[in-house]
Amino acid sequence: MDEKKQIKKIVVIGPESTGKSTLCVQLAAHYQTVWVREYAREYLEKNGTGYSFDDLYKIAEGQLAGEKIAYGELRIANSPQLLFIDTNLYVIKVWSEYVFNKIDNRILTGIAQRKYDMYLLCDVDLPWVKDDLREYPDLHTRKKLFHYYKEEMTAQDTPWVIISGDYKERLRKAIEAVDQLIG
Repeated sequence: MDEKKQIKKIVVIGPESTGKSTLCVQLAAHYQTVWVREYAREYLEKNGTGYSFDDLYKIAEGQLAGEKIAYGELRIANSPQLLFIDTNLYVIKVWSEYVFNKIDNRILTGIAQRKYDMYLLCDVDLPWVKDDLREYPDLHTRKKLFHYYKEEMTAQDTPWVIISGDYKERLRKAIEAVDQLIG
């Protein structure tokens, strides 16, 4: 594949209610490309919020399937070669550690096997937006989870940027970071 056709995969991660999905929608619109939805939402809407440890691997499989489909669509499309991904296996890893104090080794293997081009880590400085799928509205827990994500980012080699501020500022910072990536 020539350099022009190489798809850049940018993952938007962070604690719940930090604007990840909104940012993915905005970035996909800005760059006129596609984005991968967070599969966990679909899974929990279908199966209920009483998830188990084993459900997290099913969610991971669904997330990866969504990535694969979107990647395939971009390979044949005549559009910008950018793919925005709303969460990935790091999110499932952090969630698993926080909720169950353990991680399925298949998730760790999946993290090691997948390569991305950039992470956009959403900060917890947006107001909490309640919905039936969200679990941790208190700022203390949200900050703790953000710290876990930040630790994950510092322990890996892919470039990453913290995205903070209001929605407009977040989009500006994310576009700036993506523009630097695609140079």
